[in-house]
This record gives sequence, structure tokens and C-alpha cells, in this order.
Amino acid sequence: MNGSMRIIKKRIIKIRINLMLIAVLFILSVSGCGKVENTEEAGEITPVAFQPAGAIIEGRKNVYVILKNADNSYWKVVIKGVAAASEDFDVNVYYGASKTESEWQAQRMLIEEAMEKGDAIVLAPDSSSELASTVTAAYNKGKPVVLVDTTINCEDYDVCYMTDNLYAGQKAAKEMLDNLKDMKVSEDEEISIAIQVGSKKSQTINERLAGFCEYWAIHAPKNWKIVEEVACNEGDVEEAKRIAEKFLDEDASIKGVFGCNNGSTVGFASVVKEKGRTDVCVVGFDFSDEMASLINDSNYHAATMLQCQYDMGYQGVKTALAIINGEKIANKFVDTGVVVVNGSTINTPEIQEIVNR
Repeated sequence: MNGSMRIIKKRIIKIRINLMLIAVLFILSVSGCGKVENTEEAGEITPVAFQPAGAIIEGRKNVYVILKNADNSYWKVVIKGVAAASEDFDVNVYYGASKTESEWQAQRMLIEEAMEKGDAIVLAPDSSSELASTVTAAYNKGKPVVLVDTTINCEDYDVCYMTDNLYAGQKAAKEMLDNLKDMKVSEDEEISIAIQVGSKKSQTINERLAGFCEYWAIHAPKNWKIVEEVACNEGDVEEAKRIAEKFLDEDASIKGVFGCNNGSTVGFASVVKEKGRTDVCVVGFDFSDEMASLINDSNYHAATMLQCQYDMGYQGVKTALAIINGEKIANKFVDTGVVVVNGSTINTPEIQEIVNR
């Protein structure tokens, strides 16, 4: 590689880093994040208690799985995965969760309980920063810690099964641009893209947002802007719907909406369908009835980034048991993959196999 090419490469890397930093600054100025108050001191935050995922048989090892939500369609698929692993590998599995993706305090309670009762912990952290010290405490106590969906801001865990979220965010931005061009939106038209997230403390969401903004800054026409205020719904789908309605009612320039997680995507998809806004493209994450309805309707333009969360749960439990039994894990991070679901792919065997798990 000659000198000029090295300089160009260094400049490109610098641009990429700067764009990702800008994207993270979006999160730091997120709007609408005051809905769920920190009520830990008042004792109002309580977790969804642990319950069995499959048969419980005396004498087997016990793996405790801690999720961000037990009722959300995304996490129900994770539960299917951990339940299947319980049966396949003869291990007792219990799962609990926080009630919303902002209640990391509830997850801390569950981690502390799992430290006392379990042989290993599988965790999808609500907050990559706030839970780091608790995860370190569990790890230092000799408990195997396997992360799924979201990583954490420490090195005290064994392995993480998750999507390459920076890459997934880039794919989401590309899909948005492709759809807007299919909609014949002029590159000279001044349009806006609205974004909402489920949490501002999740590294997973930060990386998706960074990937989206990075790709957008490089490839989008200069008149196609991202709305400055990224809204946060704290993992509440009803709040996500309210935010979506507010965006669409108050800003006529919005031609695309991006949900960085399942709940945010459901919120956007629900409101776009209810309002009959065929002029607005919806791009998001995960598979839901709401997104399937839009994607299968040729009047709308929609796509979602489909993760393999069943595999996250299944492999998480399988690996936790392997670590209990003394196996060493070579890789700290395992990318479980992401595929685009749109009108062209939704009915393919590959997609149907994943969504029907």
C-alpha cells in the first residue's frame, strides 16, 4: 500500500470514528426519557420473579436466565430457546426479568438472587454501565456469566451471544434509503427521519444508532436529515405509540421512521398502519405481528432487521452448562447474525424458519 493510500485509509477510519461518536451524542441528548422515574428507594421497582423454563429435576445444575422483559414478543422467543436448551441438555433453567428495559435495578435484584441460588447466570442487561459492578461481583464469586443480546461495560463475563449491532444499524440505514428511493422521494426534497429507542443505557441500542447514523451520513442525500431529538420510550410499547403519533402529527417532513428495538418498532408500525400513512417508510428491529402486517401489505414500505434471539437463548444456556462442567470458551463474542425481512424476503424458507421458532 503506497503512502497516499495509507493517508486516505486513515482519514476514512477517522471519519468513521467521528460519526460513531456523533451518533452516541444523539443518545446523550435523548428526549422523552423522563417517563419512568428511579423509584428504587421507594421500593416500587420489583422484578418479574424467577420461574421454571421446562422441567425442574433434583440433582441437575441450575442456570438462572435474566431478561429485559418476559412479555415482549422478542423475549418470548428467547424463552423458547432457553426452554429447549433445558430439555436438550438436562439442566434446570429459571428465567426472570425486569418489567421494562429501563428498570436495571430489578435486574440487579435478580442477579443477586441468582448468585445465591444458581450455578450460572445468563443475562441480557438493561444497562451496560449500571450493572457492570454487579456482574463483576457474580463473576468474582465463581459464577459463570453468559451475556445475550447486549454486552456490558466490563470484562468480567465468559462469553456474549449477540448481533453485530453496528453492522445491523448500517443495514437498517441502507434499507431505509432503498425504500425511500423505491417510493420515488426526490433527493432534492427536504425530508426527515424520526428515531426512537427503548433505552439510552443499552450498548446494543447505542451501537445500532451509531451504525445507522454513520451509514446515513455517508450515503444519504444532503437534504435527507435525521430528526435531532431521538425519543426514548423506556421499553414501554404504549409510550412508543404515543411518541410515534407525536412525531407524525407534528412534523410533515417525516418520510421515514426507525425503531432501534422491538418495542420502538412496534410503536412506529402500529401508528403508521392506524393512520394509513403509506407515505412513511418504517424500518426497525425484530419480527412482530405489527411489522408483518406492514411488510405483507404492498401499499406500505417496511423492513425489519431479524435477529436470531432463539439461538441467543439456546446457546446461552448450553454454554453456561459447558462452563459449569469445566469447558473453556475460546471466543468472548459470538455474532448470532441478522437478516433483512422485507417484501421480497418475508416468505422465503430462511426467514420462515427463523420466525416460526
